[in-house]
Amino acid sequence: MTPVRLEALLTGPVQPLGSGAAPSGIAKAQVAGPILLRKTGFEGDAQGDTLRHGGLEKAVHHYPLVHYAAWRSELGPEHLLDRPGAFGENLSTLGLTERDVAIGDVFEIGTAQIEISQGRQPCWKLNERFGLADMARRVQSSGRIGWYYRVLREGTIGPDDRMRLLHRHSPEWTISRIWRVLYVDPLNRSELGGLAEIERLADGCRKYAIRRLATGEVEDWTQRLSG
Repeated sequence: MTPVRLEALLTGPVQPLGSGAAPSGIAKAQVAGPILLRKTGFEGDAQGDTLRHGGLEKAVHHYPLVHYAAWRSELGPEHLLDRPGAFGENLSTLGLTERDVAIGDVFEIGTAQIEISQGRQPCWKLNERFGLADMARRVQSSGRIGWYYRVLREGTIGPDDRMRLLHRHSPEWTISRIWRVLYVDPLNRSELGGLAEIERLADGCRKYAIRRLATGEVEDWTQRLSG
């Protein structure tokens, strides 16, 4: 895979979000110079709900800039889509999508090393962010979800750095494939069995597969998507 240049590197503090002023770090701004990446995320970046956002398995959020054109076509350009950061991402690139990357892909960027841990599970804060009651559900249905990294090696990353792929643990388990198992064909026992055995997949996602195999039921997404 050819090294991919960052289009933007973004961080943000916790700020009130939406009509209920919920604390959230989804509003991020581009940084002008190198910043330190720790095990739990970038220096200067924060999450309003640390139970569901951030942490070791969601230290860095990546959202493909190429998806913005599709969203502008569907929503109109006024919905925060004139620059990177609309989806609360830390990393914005062209040339990588959910079809290209997989669980356990290890990248070097700057002096840090990061590893893909899971796809994003859209939540209701996207509804508040975009002013659309069904934005989280739209993101989930579209497959344009983005993904998260865990940090293998702390280091410094700059806004002009390139991402270089070092290793692939499970190249067959792309983010798109996992999205399909979780949301499109959610009771496919063969795929769920495979999902449950992916060594580098975040435990939270593996538990979905294990629970569905045991119960034959899909979890209720209403609270996550609607708040």
